[in-house]
Amino acid sequence: MKIHVVKPGDSVWSIARKYGTTPESIMEANQLQELPYLIEGQALVIPKTYTRYVVKPGDTVWTISRKFGVTIDSIVEVNNLPNPNFIYPGMILIIPIKTKKYGVIEVNGYIEPTTAENEKNIIQDVGEFLTYISPFSYQVNADGTLNPIKDEVILQESKQYDSAPLLVITNFRGGNFDTKLAHTILIDEKIQNTLIDNIIKTMKNKGYKGLNVDFERVPPADRDLYNNFLRKVVNRLKPLGYLVSTALAPKTYDIRKGAWHGAHDYKAHGEIVDFVILMTYEWGWSGGPPMAVAPIKQVKKVLDYAITVIPSRKIIIGVPLYGYDWTLPYMPKGEWAKRVSPQTALKIAAKYGAKIEYDEEAQAPYFNYIDEERNKHVVWFEDARSIKAKFKLVYRYDLRGVSYWVLGLSFPQNWVILDELFVIKKV
Repeated sequence: MKIHVVKPGDSVWSIARKYGTTPESIMEANQLQELPYLIEGQALVIPKTYTRYVVKPGDTVWTISRKFGVTIDSIVEVNNLPNPNFIYPGMILIIPIKTKKYGVIEVNGYIEPTTAENEKNIIQDVGEFLTYISPFSYQVNADGTLNPIKDEVILQESKQYDSAPLLVITNFRGGNFDTKLAHTILIDEKIQNTLIDNIIKTMKNKGYKGLNVDFERVPPADRDLYNNFLRKVVNRLKPLGYLVSTALAPKTYDIRKGAWHGAHDYKAHGEIVDFVILMTYEWGWSGGPPMAVAPIKQVKKVLDYAITVIPSRKIIIGVPLYGYDWTLPYMPKGEWAKRVSPQTALKIAAKYGAKIEYDEEAQAPYFNYIDEERNKHVVWFEDARSIKAKFKLVYRYDLRGVSYWVLGLSFPQNWVILDELFVIKKV
């Protein structure tokens, strides 16, 4: 797998010829049919290495796919077959060969319930790449009950891809994570027991395979109470065969102050639960100054600390499937940036004739443009280069895997690179 940065004068045909592949494979991998033209500075995935195969009597696309360990769809796409049932002896097919050089990982994807049609489309697009799928979220109440969500379609569709659903519980209330609500639960053992009972009941009734606890803005003074609550959860759920995981704010040392970080005890979580998801994103956020959402140096600093107190194979890093479009000049408490998918970012760049730049320190792309009302903008997003940089960290630190926030934001290159570099475990 190669990454090509578009230069003036490049065409899909000339790029395909340079790398000895087909224009169709480049178009498909990068969803170029959605863009009016190539953009200067745009990173393109040149997918897979290839071999040529001469069809023999009795061959079908299915038997050939089994022979080479690739999907039927990948053979159909790269050869532009109008009908996969019509191949013939002597026909030459291009077979995509996967490298999988970064080893075996687990992949989680958070998904927000929307509509049945949208949920089906999302899971059909990426379900094969997911170890876990995590509907976000079951909100806890002060009496230990759970607010239900419409997750039936997500749970049903994910079965087709052996994506194990994780029940996500949060202390989210009134538009934010609720500090008081978390405290109410953590100081009352009776409420905790009721909550765990309701978690188990929901998991059994709906077929969840594990639990993800995402309590944020927990009072720092409740740090030990939170750890004890997690021990109770594990003691109840593990004998029933359920996985337990937590979501943790990014920390570069053992911060014990502040609602976002203080109560998240990396060492304790690493000892108590099966794995943790580090929320390694939102350095650039909608209410803050323009910058990369997940700058590689900041992510690395979090990992440098995390692996000193948590076994690396218990660590999953968070990966954003989004960027932000800021109106300039940035003003604190001014207009908030708009969230955009990587594919939407490219459409904006194409619309306004922007050139894409790449920040080597942050390992992230960005561009500037001026809209119809003469307002200046800057967009920071993710591309093939930035996502590969994050995947390299997974390999170098020997991590358990990656977790995406949030499914449904279009980033086709991510899945091509993920699929080529890793074997994705199903549980």
